[in-house]
Amino acid sequence: MRLHVIATAFLCLLSTPNLLPAAEPTGELPGDRMLANYFRAETARLAGGELQGIKSVEEWRRRQPILRRQLLEMLGLDPLPERTELYATVTGVVQGDGFRVEKLHFQSQPQLYVTANLYLPDKIERPLPTILYVCGHSEVTKGNVSFGNKVGYQHHGAWFARHGYVCLVLDTLQLGEIPGMHHGLYRYDQWQWLNYGYTPAGVEAWNCVRALDYLETRPEVDATKFGVTGRSGGGAYSWWITAIDDRIRASVPVAGITDLEDHVVNGCVEGHCDCMYFVNTYGWDYATVAALAAPRNLLIANTDRDSIFPLDGVMRIHNRVREIYKLEDAEEALGVVITTGGHVDSQELQVPAFRWFNHALKDGDASLIDEPTKKYFEPEQLRVFSELPKDERNTRIAEEFVQLAAPPEKFESQAAWNQQRERWLAELKEKCFRGWPGDDLPLNLSLAGVWKRDGVRLEAYDYDVHSEVSLRLYVLRKDEDAFPREAMLLVADETGWSRQLSTFGRSFPEAFEGADLPESEDDSVLGEMRTSPTAMVFCCPRGVGRSRWTSDPTARKHIERRFYLLGQTLDGMQVLDIRRAVQAVKQLQSGSDESAKLNLTGEGRMGVNALYAALFESGIDKLELLNLPESHAQGPYYLNVRRIWDLDVALEVVADVTNVSVDLDPVERKFAPSDAAVETP
Repeated sequence: MRLHVIATAFLCLLSTPNLLPAAEPTGELPGDRMLANYFRAETARLAGGELQGIKSVEEWRRRQPILRRQLLEMLGLDPLPERTELYATVTGVVQGDGFRVEKLHFQSQPQLYVTANLYLPDKIERPLPTILYVCGHSEVTKGNVSFGNKVGYQHHGAWFARHGYVCLVLDTLQLGEIPGMHHGLYRYDQWQWLNYGYTPAGVEAWNCVRALDYLETRPEVDATKFGVTGRSGGGAYSWWITAIDDRIRASVPVAGITDLEDHVVNGCVEGHCDCMYFVNTYGWDYATVAALAAPRNLLIANTDRDSIFPLDGVMRIHNRVREIYKLEDAEEALGVVITTGGHVDSQELQVPAFRWFNHALKDGDASLIDEPTKKYFEPEQLRVFSELPKDERNTRIAEEFVQLAAPPEKFESQAAWNQQRERWLAELKEKCFRGWPGDDLPLNLSLAGVWKRDGVRLEAYDYDVHSEVSLRLYVLRKDEDAFPREAMLLVADETGWSRQLSTFGRSFPEAFEGADLPESEDDSVLGEMRTSPTAMVFCCPRGVGRSRWTSDPTARKHIERRFYLLGQTLDGMQVLDIRRAVQAVKQLQSGSDESAKLNLTGEGRMGVNALYAALFESGIDKLELLNLPESHAQGPYYLNVRRIWDLDVALEVVADVTNVSVDLDPVERKFAPSDAAVETP
């Protein structure tokens, strides 16, 4: 009974509004340094990734279909969507100098509209090689009307049509005539995209697949001679379609790729929106995407001073991919061209691309390029829709593109529930928490300090989570040698850390050197602890308390995006931090008898992190949670978790292994068999 009373008092302490002003950090915080070291270490761990160890063409060809399936999954395209009716519609034709342009739209999924311009030579005597041109981020608008980024890149389509190609210039989701969204994480805090396993890169890739499907229906097109190119965002989409669709015979991505070292360590992620990234479930570096082009014709094009696609990273990718082309005995099919300049669409980049396609798709044509690109039309002339369709899904596709898990039916038997529970847990490890290290890393638990006052002691213990991440536990207990048989582990967010300082920071100021301590404190909890048989243990996961990093909202956003690029989320790694804290407390209790008890408690999103820690750590006797969100839609965010289940199912599964209460009420069992017995996995 006494344990429950003290635990409830601390839960109330955690849920009391924080009345202390938040201290703003000055200068570099310890958490900033830890984070930078961590990102460097994790990036180095993934560098080269799936290409390492491939020494023969047989091994590469065995791995290639596996890698392609993984990429499809990370784009939200596994299972592959149904190839539904395209409903391709030409809404008008404009005449150019020696070519014409059809203004058209098709539906890559029902009501997911793709607007495009199809450039055709005036004289076509036989099916022609065909270029899919995918656009970068070029906004062309007047007032509230978007003409699509295809208008900004019209000069490419015109050049191809004037030189014996068919060229389809494709609008993107973000800047097409029906403005969708690429900036969910980059700008609008749509972090639930992580839970869905959704990325707009998947929509762009699928639109490219369906564009090829459409082009195959056109009699002017030689479907055995497809090429793709585009710059910036279009460079990235060139990579996606080349990697997943063998119909592309030649590819020239321009300024569309660099490696994790540039994105994560050197900060290029801060200059890119979300269409540039797949959901990195399998921990890839970007050379793996590029390698999936082998052994087809590939020219990597870049400038030497592009700040968001730095040359060093581009060349690291080229060098890794070259090893795969060597295995395929196809080195002549891989090229790289570097011109001077920044992130620009320059003629110096365009001419090598045109020559590459002439050689690859026109039977080795090596004729000189004697004509630059030119824009022929006003934006209004290339507009597809005079009125936007009212049934469009473009503006809500992020909520609908990926197939999410439906709530399970009521299970009829305990055996069926147990089997499904094991499948769920395996999927979580594989799809959500793959970024965790192995379970064999040493904890390296060490005593960092002991402070005593009036019959109470505060102990600080440091423990290693994994590479470059060391955290601290604070243990408050009565002053005696033996560690208590009972322990309550409280998981704190930043508000909980401030409340901890307001409760006993002034009593033990030496333990919190550098922290912003309150003027006074409520010492009633200290009075309780003098006689309590329970140790109160405080866990601050990374980013909280001593390991806090910058509070600047823009910087914090890009920190979380860096986790995402590494195949992790901040919340998911905080679950690991809590797991390791549980292990640390169990180690401290190891001198107690076998009846030692550990209760775990948390609030809000951090309470959900505690819940997931309890799914993967045994020996937790009670899990007490406050103010949980109703769904993962409100956080926390783990890669792909909504493709497996939602929070209500997670609560039931953890109730199989420990006694769980939410706001002091037991978990309601809606899906498990009504007579389910408590048992461990």
